[in-house]
Amino acid sequence: MRIGELSERTGTSRRLLRYYEEQGLIIASRGPNGYRDYDEPTVDRVIQVRGLLDAGLPTRIIKQILPCLDKPRTIYFPDATPEMIATLEAERDRMTRRAECLLRNRDAIGEYLAAVREYDKAGR
Repeated sequence: MRIGELSERTGTSRRLLRYYEEQGLIIASRGPNGYRDYDEPTVDRVIQVRGLLDAGLPTRIIKQILPCLDKPRTIYFPDATPEMIATLEAERDRMTRRAECLLRNRDAIGEYLAAVREYDKAGR
């Protein structure tokens, strides 16, 4: 698929997709006309990259952990510095706290909706 289609399917600007390619986060083949051509798994990869960026991870670390998202997994350890490990642990812990907060908020909204529905059933 061409960059325009990838942009539409992922909600990511073409400029950002080019940046992701420059950073080695996604890979495009080039047609004889020089146009970028992306395969279908790139859609999921872009969505994963965006999620990791939204979670606060820098592109240099995302590039290192992307193999962990592939199936089959191929994990490389040569670049796993103590700083990177500490950063990933901190980010994992921050994500865990955020996920717990989101779950609490989801449950609170669910309880509110259940109470509203019960109130409506009671003949409001």
